[in-house]
Amino acid sequence: MRELTKNEMLNISGGEVSAGLIAAICAGISFIVGIIDGYVRPFKCK
Repeated sequence: MRELTKNEMLNISGGEVSAGLIAAICAGISFIVGIIDGYVRPFKCK
């Protein structure tokens, strides 16, 4: 096993992109469900 150099360590990327992607997909689904719910069951303002 060999040690990584500082430059190699700086180029390592973790799962930050996939976590952000999952959060964006969930937010998009919630937004679309909210729009559909607003058209299907409109409520009057109180």
